[in-house]
Amino acid sequence: MLFVLGVLVVVIGVALSIALHEIGHLVPAKKFGVKVTQYMVGFGPTIWSRRRGETEYGIKAIPLGGYVRMIGMLPPRPGDAPGELRTLSTGRFSQMVDQARADSMEEVRPGDEDRVFYRLSPGKKIIIMLGGPIMNLVIAAVLLTGVITIYGLPQIAPEVGRLSQCVPTAAPTLQVPQPDCAPGDPQSPAAAAGLKDGDRILSVDGSAITEWDQVSAAIRASQGRDMTWVVQRGDERVTIAITPAVLERVTYDADNKPVVQDGQLVLSPVGFAGITPASELVRTPIWEAPQFVWDRTVETASIIVRIPEKMAGVMQAAFGSGERDPNGPISVVGVGRIGGEVAALDIPADEGGNWLKLAQLVLLIASLNLALFVFNLIPLLPLDGGHVAGAIWESIKKSWARLRNRPDPGYVDVAKGLPIAYGMSLVLITMSVLLIYADIVKPINIFG
Repeated sequence: MLFVLGVLVVVIGVALSIALHEIGHLVPAKKFGVKVTQYMVGFGPTIWSRRRGETEYGIKAIPLGGYVRMIGMLPPRPGDAPGELRTLSTGRFSQMVDQARADSMEEVRPGDEDRVFYRLSPGKKIIIMLGGPIMNLVIAAVLLTGVITIYGLPQIAPEVGRLSQCVPTAAPTLQVPQPDCAPGDPQSPAAAAGLKDGDRILSVDGSAITEWDQVSAAIRASQGRDMTWVVQRGDERVTIAITPAVLERVTYDADNKPVVQDGQLVLSPVGFAGITPASELVRTPIWEAPQFVWDRTVETASIIVRIPEKMAGVMQAAFGSGERDPNGPISVVGVGRIGGEVAALDIPADEGGNWLKLAQLVLLIASLNLALFVFNLIPLLPLDGGHVAGAIWESIKKSWARLRNRPDPGYVDVAKGLPIAYGMSLVLITMSVLLIYADIVKPINIFG
């Protein structure tokens, strides 16, 4: 039941995100006088609609997108009068472009000539087409800011989360870089010193501790030296003497990758205490939220840039024995599945319980909106970024003509880019089908 509830929350979140994206196009279009005949959430058969004024508002059966139909999205062919539909082309693509022009002008009625999209100034076109992606960015920013400032994000704390009961003596290998304990291994220094789960480390050898990295660095550098720790245990402070063991452990490079020479791991002696840190929720000050949103946006963009590379991995996982990349692309089916798994997690109340699950679902929807924002900025038709690119090029041409006292070059004929749009649509459909199939037969497992 919880799994279904999680899926339902994600589905509603996706539908609202799509609806608000299209409102981002609808509002400025109407503001600038463009005639909008349809506002639809979803594709396929219409399951509900209602007409208000000149616009039909509705919901369609397949909630994988949406659209706002504005009249005159494509300009007439140069030399044609508005409303004149001549078929002069004989090539297949040319005929498809001519048909698209005809479809675009079909809803232009007498008196609508000045309400078509293509007659807008480049600046207004850009505002309308960026309205959808910007709406997704605003949704993501609001959700992310709410989570990190009101609820907080888990961060590693200078606190004992779990104690290892022994010192693993097996040597690291390429196959097992972090060996587990084996029978007969000596007791871990942390357990021997009397540390307990939940102890918060206040100081090490007199140096105040504010973050776990300070504790980790002190342990690794100890080289078997006796250390004095002060920990907070409940209402009292306890002083503990601990002597870390010295183990040969993996050396890492600047990119945090294991150093390998001649097919063997490069090891170095480091201190070992046998402590796994705890995590705690830390609220972020609201003035730091813009930087957090920016960082998440950059991360999302880096993933989308690598989609062609990552799709190869998705294909290998879907049709072979490979594993899915947890940071790779997923479909709406995958997002819904993750939402269901989050809702079904058994999290004790003292570890966050339902509030933690709700925060994770909100972060999931925020991440989806960031992906929609970045993806729609790709400057290719039929994406919003393709229309923005056309408007920018039109603005450049007009500005250059004015500087040179040349006649107005007219509207940029974005219809010439329709063959690219058809190809792009085919690619997007293929990717969607592949991702949906992979999310069914080889879903991403983010919970182990």
